[in-house]
Formats: sequence, structure tokens, C-alpha cells
Amino acid sequence: MPSCDVPTMNTEPGQVVLLNGVSSSGKSSIAEALLDVLDRPYFHMAVDTIGAMRSTTRTNELPQEEVTAVLTRTRAGFHRAVAGMAWVGNDIVVDHVLSEPWRLTDCLAVLEGIDVVFVGVMCSPEELDRRERERGDRQIGQAAGQLGAVHAHGRYDLVCDTTSTSPVDTAVQIKEFLDQLVTTRAFDDLRRDRASGA
Repeated sequence: MPSCDVPTMNTEPGQVVLLNGVSSSGKSSIAEALLDVLDRPYFHMAVDTIGAMRSTTRTNELPQEEVTAVLTRTRAGFHRAVAGMAWVGNDIVVDHVLSEPWRLTDCLAVLEGIDVVFVGVMCSPEELDRRERERGDRQIGQAAGQLGAVHAHGRYDLVCDTTSTSPVDTAVQIKEFLDQLVTTRAFDDLRRDRASGA
């Protein structure tokens, strides 16, 4: 089989801006706005996009325990896809919902050695309910019910509240933070906490 010569890439890993928030909090809109305001070309990688690649017909035919396993593999694969893109020098905006503890633990492991800027995307329960009613494809109260689990770890580099702030203004706020010189990141602190048993 003929081989393909891949150019040698002597480059530093790219930066990952990880947006974590509940459904309907505005992560996807912020990510799209970030692509327009950031100085370098970033990729938007969303966990929902990866999930949408999967055959829903075949997945729905499986017993519930197998569906759970498929979803776990999907999210674990997503984390590794983000890491793979970043390791060859690509800058990434990640849109995720860290609603299960293992998801954050896995991200801390597979993204070690990569500059991760951890952004908490907050929104009031009342506004989340309003957005769910407006979208019409979500169970009212589902997003508000996720708030405690999604933000349970309690550490971010930057917290943004989208209750009354537009995606563009939030993207500008994140860009201004990225322009600052920061020596440690929330991911570093979270790894240290876990290593010390805190």
C-alpha cells in the first residue's frame, strides 16, 4: 500500500477555549461569535455535532444500558478529537455540557499539556425556561435542572452570564480575557486539587 508523506509539524499545541454550560445557556452562539472576533483562526467543535454524526435509528433500537455505553463512547471520543486537533497546533473553541463528573475528569486527563481556558457559561433559571419555551423542542425546566451538576466543580478561568448579555458581547469579554497574560489556569488547579485529594 502506498504511503502518504505528512509534512513535519514543528509547532506548539493550539489553545482550547472550553465553554461549559447547560443546554440553552448560549454556548453555541457564543462559539460562533468567537470565531468572528478572535485574531487567529479557531475551530468550533461541539459535542452535539459529534452526537449528530451517529445513527439515531440504530441507537434507538438498543437496550438502555447499551445506549448509555454508546453515549459515553461518543463523549470520550469527542474529548480525544479535540485533543488531537489541538496537539497539531489548531486552536479550538469547545462547546460542552459537563453534566457528569467523569466528563471533566476525562478532559483533565486527555487535555493535559494543552492550554485550556475554562469558561463557565451561566444563565438564570428563569431565562433558561424562557429560551426552552421559545425553542419548542426542549422540556421546560430541563436546563435549569442541570445547573448544579454542570457547575459542581466550582472553578473557572472566566465566568460569563448570558442572562442579559448577547453572544457577541460575551465573545468580546472572552477575547479580552484571552489577551491577558495568565500564568495558571483553572485546569491546572483542578488537577492539583484531585492529586492532593482536595
